[in-house]
Amino acid sequence: MVDVLILVPARDEPRFATSWTPLFERLAAPLRAHGLLVGAQPWTDPIERGRARLVMPSLAWGYHHRQADWFALLDRLETDGTRVANPAAVMRWNSTKTYLVELAGKGAPVVPTLAHDRLTTETVEAAFDAFGVDEVVVKPQISAGSQDTIRVKRHGSLAGGPTGPALIQPFLPAVGEEGELSLFYFDGHFSHAVAKVAVEGDFRVQPQFGGQVSEIAPEPEALRAARMVLDAAPGNLTYARVDLIRGLDHTPQLMELEVIEPDLFLEHAHDKGAAFAAAVMRAIG
Repeated sequence: MVDVLILVPARDEPRFATSWTPLFERLAAPLRAHGLLVGAQPWTDPIERGRARLVMPSLAWGYHHRQADWFALLDRLETDGTRVANPAAVMRWNSTKTYLVELAGKGAPVVPTLAHDRLTTETVEAAFDAFGVDEVVVKPQISAGSQDTIRVKRHGSLAGGPTGPALIQPFLPAVGEEGELSLFYFDGHFSHAVAKVAVEGDFRVQPQFGGQVSEIAPEPEALRAARMVLDAAPGNLTYARVDLIRGLDHTPQLMELEVIEPDLFLEHAHDKGAAFAAAVMRAIG
């Protein structure tokens, strides 16, 4: 038995064959420093009963490509009563990005978002008028790493965009200016923050697309916005990343709430992950 079982990419996922290892070590180091035994297992492998005191799918990359398998895993975790760092029900909710519409309905500051079961030229054209902009971002309702996410100008092509259920949001110039702000919370308490800025001409802030990451001290308005998001979200969260961006009204708005497999950027935490480890130990009970 291990104390913490971190779920990692599937064995037959060649894109992530070795790239997950450094991030696993980054997560495991503060846990080991607190005396915890940490193991790794592909998220698609059956989890033996008694294998771990706590399951944490922090590196379950590629789950969005195998949606049926992913939701089946969450069902098993919930049915078996497996102790999970973040509740299986909350991860199911967080898997589909329509949660943004739900959070906005609860008063959380969210980037204006329209959800559609099927993307058409007409729905995109209507979004330009609804948002009062000439450029929008279109993304799948279930995705990660900016997969099938495109920028579209009026009368522009939808090539490369989602073919199934989609979200439409206004394109926000801040993505290439001050960038996206990620705030990290452990057991609901703020730990640290980083700024992620896209390279010139792009809108994707992830490091694999050239985005630049730097440590930052968030302004009070950003902390207030993140608090409103977490208060509106369901469940008790061992770890969470709140991605904010300055909206068209110049206020911080939620771009994503990540409670499944976010990069926690622990190398930018002043305590080197001690708060993260403490939260995990409380989740173990």
